[in-house]
Amino acid sequence: MTDFLTSAQMRAIERAAIESGAVTGQGLMDCAGRGVVDAVFAQWPALVAAPGRAIVLCGPGNNGGDGFVVAHYLQAAGWLVDVFFYGAPDRLSPEAGAMRARWAGDGPVHALDFPVPHPDQVAQVQALTNAARRAGPVLLIDALFGIGLSRSIDALDDVVAIWRQYHARRDANMHLVAIDLPSGLDADTGDPVARADGSAGGVFPADLTVTFHRPKAGHLRGAGPGLCGTLTVVDIGVGPWDRARDGD
Repeated sequence: MTDFLTSAQMRAIERAAIESGAVTGQGLMDCAGRGVVDAVFAQWPALVAAPGRAIVLCGPGNNGGDGFVVAHYLQAAGWLVDVFFYGAPDRLSPEAGAMRARWAGDGPVHALDFPVPHPDQVAQVQALTNAARRAGPVLLIDALFGIGLSRSIDALDDVVAIWRQYHARRDANMHLVAIDLPSGLDADTGDPVARADGSAGGVFPADLTVTFHRPKAGHLRGAGPGLCGTLTVVDIGVGPWDRARDGD
């Protein structure tokens, strides 16, 4: 057995855990999101006593569901949180839909039209991020796509550009966090998912990547190490089903 997993192996482990009846998909999602918040505060302890503002970008799958959980627990910790949702609510999994509904009771959800965000929506991401940066510590949370991504995220190039802009500044008060994997990165190869013309697609860079159970191959290969920043692995309680990655 290896110390890292492919995306298929991780999905097999999660599926086995849920099918056992010992855990639920919603329970795993809540555990993952809480683990991300704990990892953020462990990485930057000063943020515990000095809450700031967070911008959370949630995607159309379970990675987005994790993002709604992160938003919920950050707000509970005193943070001002703005959430953007890139996707269709009626196409979310039941688990992610439940987490979106819970967040809707906490605060608003700003739309990013799917598949191509309107320029005004991208401008809102930029404006809210700029305002947050002037106010104090900022967390930019990438919860758009996780290990299941199979195509490039060309439609989000303008949003990727915002992330890159802030990443390049190395601002001590600006922290970029990826949930599971930087969006746009292939979970198995560590390369940016290619565009239709074969060129490298965009990737959201991160200062901290928080993944679950074990590292994925893409964290350690190709461009992965440079784009993930610090890699933290969170235990979400699926260890008893680890053998499922080998088909057992």
